[in-house]
Amino acid sequence: MPQLNLATISYLLIATALWAGNAITGRVLVASGAVSPITLSTVRWGLAALLLLPLGWRVFAPSSALWQNKKRFLLLGLFGVGSYNALLYVALETSTAINVTLIGASMPIWMLLIGAVFYQTKANVLQLVGAVVSLLGVAIVLTRGDLSTLLSMQMVLGDFFIMLATVTWALYSWMLTRPGSSTERQWPWAQFLMAQVFAGLLWTGFFDGFEIAAGHAYLDLNLWTASLILFVAIGPSLIAYRCWGLGVNGAGPTVAAFFANFIPLFTAIFSAAILGEPPQLFHGAAFALIVTGIWVSSTLGRSPKT
Repeated sequence: MPQLNLATISYLLIATALWAGNAITGRVLVASGAVSPITLSTVRWGLAALLLLPLGWRVFAPSSALWQNKKRFLLLGLFGVGSYNALLYVALETSTAINVTLIGASMPIWMLLIGAVFYQTKANVLQLVGAVVSLLGVAIVLTRGDLSTLLSMQMVLGDFFIMLATVTWALYSWMLTRPGSSTERQWPWAQFLMAQVFAGLLWTGFFDGFEIAAGHAYLDLNLWTASLILFVAIGPSLIAYRCWGLGVNGAGPTVAAFFANFIPLFTAIFSAAILGEPPQLFHGAAFALIVTGIWVSSTLGRSPKT
C-alpha cells in the first residue's frame, strides 16, 4: 500500500518546485520570442537525453527489456515527455498564467477519474473533498486572495492545450505505477528514465516537424537563453522526473496529484522573490488549504485499492 512518508513528500515537493521554475522559465523564453514552444521542448529534451546518456546508455543494448516493452515506453514518452511539455509551452503563448495554473490544478480530479475508468480504483467522498479544498488553495494564490477575480476569466485556445496536457500527465502518472513487466521496478533509474526521455524525444521531434513545416520554428541562442534552456534540461527534466517517479510510486498517483497544486504556489513565491516582494498572508492560507486537501485525501480518504 502506498505510504506518504517524509522521503516521498520531499521527492514530490522537489519535483513541483522545479516545475514551478520551468513554468517561469518557459514563459520568459516563449513570451520574449527567444524560442518557439515546440522547438523549446525538443531542444530541452535533446539536451537532457545527452546528459543522461552516459548513465543510461545500456537501456539500448539488444538484450535490454526496453525492446520487449517498446509499446509501453512509446506511450509513456507520448504522455509524459512528448505531449505534456509541448502542450504546456504552446499554452503559454496565448493563455494567461491564472488560466494555465487553475486548469492545471484540476489534476487531482482527472487522476481520480482516470483511476476509476481505467484502473478500477474508486474515488471516495473524502478524496473528492480533498481535491476541492486543495483547488481552493490554488485559487487563493492565483487571485491574491480576491476570488471575485475568477469571474473575469476569459477562455482562450491555450486553455484547451493545458487541459489536454493535464489529462496526458494523469495518464502518465497512472502508467508509472503499473509496470509493464515484473522486472521493470528493478531497472537502474537512469535506464528507466532514459527509455522515457528517448521515446518522448521521438514524439517531440515529430511534433516539431509540423512547427518547422509551418514556418513557426525559431531559436535565438545566446548566453542568456542557453543558460535558461540548460536549467530546464537538468532541473525540471532529469531531477524533477526522477523525483516524481519516486514520489508517485511512494504515495500512489491519486495522492501525488495533489502535490501538483504546489506548482502555482511555488510559482507565486518565486515570482515574488524575483520582484523583491515578501510573502503575503494569502500565501500562508493557500499553503494551509493545499496541505489540508492532501491530508484529507491521503489519510482520511485512503482507499484500500489505491
